Amino acid sequence: MKLKNYTIASIFTLLAAAPMLATGAGDPEAGKARAGTCAACHGQNGIAQIPSYPNLAGQNEAYLVMALNAYKNKQRSGGQAAVMQGQATGLSDEDIANLAAYYAQMPAGGK
Repeated sequence: MKLKNYTIASIFTLLAAAPMLATGAGDPEAGKARAGTCAACHGQNGIAQIPSYPNLAGQNEAYLVMALNAYKNKQRSGGQAAVMQGQATGLSDEDIANLAAYYAQMPAGGK
């Protein structure tokens, strides 16, 4: 029974991600233009100044897309989820792809 539930959840997750997969990678320059709000918590160079906030620089692009969509769809809770849900709600699929591409192409060390 549990395996069936995981299978169904996986299918829905793939379907939700399908528009992102179909359009390909986002535009890092467009992501940079949209990242001003993100920088307040995650740093100008994608390295957060507050230790409890995650660094985004060098993060896996697909992971960032998945995470932002999870916040947007209120599928993540705890920590700063309420803040992130509010931020992600206003993002289009294109915005999410662009932000993910921008942060993924940054050096993980933030330099």
